Amino acid sequence: MRSQPVSGSTPLTRSTGARRLVTFAGAVALAFLPAIVSLPASATEPAPIDLDVLFVGAHPDDEAGNLSTLGQWNEDHDVRTGVVTVTRGEGGGNAVGPEEGPALGLLREAEERTAVGKAAVREVFNLDDVDFYYTVSAPLTDQVWGGGTLEKVVRIIRRTRPEILLTMDPAPTPGNHGNHQEAARLAVEAFYAAADPKAFPEQISREGLRAFAPARLFTGGGRGTSQTGQDCASTFRPANPAQNVFGVWSGRASPSRGTTWAAVERAAQRAYASQGWAGFPDVPADPARLGCDFFTQVDARVPFPEPGGTAAAAPTAILDGALTRASGAVPLGTRFDLRTSTFDVLPGVPFTVEVSATAPPREPLGRSSVTLRVPDGWTVTGTGGLGRLAASRSGSAAFTVTPAKSATAGRARVAATLTTERGGGYTDRQVELSPAVRGTQQPLPQVAQYEKWTTEVGVPQLRGVVTPVLTLPSAGSRQVGVVVTNVSDAARSGAVGLDLPAGFTADRAEAPYDDLAAGATTTVPFTITNTDPSLKTSNEGGDYTYTITTTGTTTGTTTGTSRPALELVPAASIPQAASAPAVDGAEGDGEYAGTALDISRLWEGTACSSAADCSGTAKVTWHDDTLYLLVHVKDDVAGTRLATADCKRHWRTDSVEITLDPRGTSENTSTTFKAAVLPVTAEGPPCYLRDADNRQGPGEETAPGTRVASKVSAGEYTVELSIPMRVLPGAVDPAHLGLNILVYDSDTQDKTGQTRIGWSTWGGVQGDPYRWAVATLPGYQPPADRPTTPPDPVIPDTALSSLDSPQSLEQAARVHVPLGGGPAAKPSESGQAVSASGARGTVKVTLQAAGAGKAHLFVRDGDGTAGSRVVTVSGKGTTSVTVPLTRALAAHPAVVAGWQAPGGGTTTSQVPVR
Repeated sequence: MRSQPVSGSTPLTRSTGARRLVTFAGAVALAFLPAIVSLPASATEPAPIDLDVLFVGAHPDDEAGNLSTLGQWNEDHDVRTGVVTVTRGEGGGNAVGPEEGPALGLLREAEERTAVGKAAVREVFNLDDVDFYYTVSAPLTDQVWGGGTLEKVVRIIRRTRPEILLTMDPAPTPGNHGNHQEAARLAVEAFYAAADPKAFPEQISREGLRAFAPARLFTGGGRGTSQTGQDCASTFRPANPAQNVFGVWSGRASPSRGTTWAAVERAAQRAYASQGWAGFPDVPADPARLGCDFFTQVDARVPFPEPGGTAAAAPTAILDGALTRASGAVPLGTRFDLRTSTFDVLPGVPFTVEVSATAPPREPLGRSSVTLRVPDGWTVTGTGGLGRLAASRSGSAAFTVTPAKSATAGRARVAATLTTERGGGYTDRQVELSPAVRGTQQPLPQVAQYEKWTTEVGVPQLRGVVTPVLTLPSAGSRQVGVVVTNVSDAARSGAVGLDLPAGFTADRAEAPYDDLAAGATTTVPFTITNTDPSLKTSNEGGDYTYTITTTGTTTGTTTGTSRPALELVPAASIPQAASAPAVDGAEGDGEYAGTALDISRLWEGTACSSAADCSGTAKVTWHDDTLYLLVHVKDDVAGTRLATADCKRHWRTDSVEITLDPRGTSENTSTTFKAAVLPVTAEGPPCYLRDADNRQGPGEETAPGTRVASKVSAGEYTVELSIPMRVLPGAVDPAHLGLNILVYDSDTQDKTGQTRIGWSTWGGVQGDPYRWAVATLPGYQPPADRPTTPPDPVIPDTALSSLDSPQSLEQAARVHVPLGGGPAAKPSESGQAVSASGARGTVKVTLQAAGAGKAHLFVRDGDGTAGSRVVTVSGKGTTSVTVPLTRALAAHPAVVAGWQAPGGGTTTSQVPVR
């Protein structure tokens, strides 16, 4: 699945400079060695917990769709799973109370521990990164989280030694949260970096850890189709036939719980009440209507079940080779790997394949050999003898593979089977069969960044999963670049042609590329126009797919084709008003001359039952340097009336959101303006705010001069607002203003939303500026001194520290893994609680410190926290601290203490209250 590594293992630096990446090359030397365990930082320190599986996510609840599987594994095979949560979700909403920021993080951590506990998962490792707001941008997430997060994930892997890593989707698929993408990329990078002693070497030289190589790596979900019922795993058909996707049926009954695992998972999900999940409906009672949790394999260092076989459809398929041993398989601890000299292969052009196997540390495999399997019509030369493999001994075999000259472009599987005296094994890799020269539509910025990342990390099997799309305004034009890449070993010349659907034209049907060097890339530009404005925009009519044909004039060059798509977005011309409209919540005569915009299209949630349930129209105009918007919404059931002081996180109730991208070119919303209006509050008048944009916060502070009015009556409301264009993050381009109008509809009183409708509508569109509509402002010119470059965004940066989480402190004391993915404090800088005694309304705690530091103390009992205090200790010695109590102590009281050393490390301790 990945290309042959080059020699050496020097870490790479990302283009953002945010964190180090380690290529597969750095882990090659360890790929066939037994798993290497971590050592504690000192000989007297207890050994950390040893995990079997580790899930890496961005927020509490990200693991919630996998709990059926994790619970089954634990019940059936005693598999111990931990969860890494990069943030505590402080940027999310709260449907159960007023908590926000760190207080909300503490609440959401408690919800997560309750939820995962229902699947027998006890360990949750919070990394203390900030959760800022919903975005679909991994680059922005990387920028906000900074460069230390990968190091923290690697440290946890090296301490807890999981054989299997699970994570989320790293690709910028439409609507995929950028935090989810980034968490997945961290997990993928950590799979290789944790095995590489040259990655974060100070963890080894200073902290006493050792490199550790997890056996298998998976992302959650699978692209393809499947039936429901107990055959969901065996009937899965991947969209990429060379991809290995394994399923675990959620309809299996749990003997200890008396219900299906899907029902257990749903009960766990309801623990996330702050996110509005408490009201989730029951899962189907009929197991035949329940499907699988699917997992897509990214890489494996051990043999695994052959796709299509019985073992591949078993609930243990993901565990096999790493934690469980299938019938007839080689012993656990056997390493088996296949590598190809290149990922991109050409018809008729040979490439090399190397297959290696290593016997377990204390068990020989005996006489061993491998056999290579390739697609029909491909040829293989080479022998597969590995000799006799004693314990810990390795053998390898090399093959030359030549694809058929008539082979069809696309992904293919190169597989190897291992035969030994102790059992057999299977492994495979993907390759991409490509024409010598290929032409693809230019990617969106976040897609280009993702594709580059797959190359840097050495996981080309993850590329190409996002359909190439570009937006085009209805009746408008744009330049589209065709990226031409020469993957052959000789210079090539030829031409690129477009075959567009009806209603679209290009400035030329064909354009040449000349003398393109081997391995080089060039971009051939075309200007495409939507000539039929009656075509439905893509949020109604779907994408407009077309064909790019790349033809070579050099003898032997293969012609290639690709099928990207254009997405028509709504467009409007915003007229100038003769005079400024009165912002009073009503349309006066002649105030809004433009055409009413239909903002009734669903983009997320439950479809409107009727126009009376939820629908809307909007009008927009401008006067002088101000935009005016009038939004009329039909809504038969009013949502929660939030207090004016709670005018935030507008998706919890009825609201209208206006999004503006001044230049129409933003990659993410940090360079845009997004204002939300609640038409009514508990006090009566409307309120407004900015969210998830260049400057969030109360409207009066973040968008001074904006005026808002509303009129609310039975079954409908109207919102009117004026937005001075000077408050936008940059001068408006009057020929290309990104604009969207979105309506959030709630029919409940529990601060949860049900339906989202709007003008330009796709899943996650609130975070996707490129999919907003395009507006023009004929006659408008921004002031000459107004900058076009947006200011640096102001992004929330407050996250709960694990030192202030008694739940995290209790776990760290129990499993001996330092807080927040950070290092343990040096012995010369450590401190701990050594005793505690209760008195009237207080607990006296004795601290023993090796040096100066800060102690975070919590008095805990069966009812939670009864008192807390943070104290600074000036130096070495014994210190007594009195912690005031907020209530009487319940049964089994204890003091849990977190110690923060000047050098940044932490220690934790726990003592009973006597």
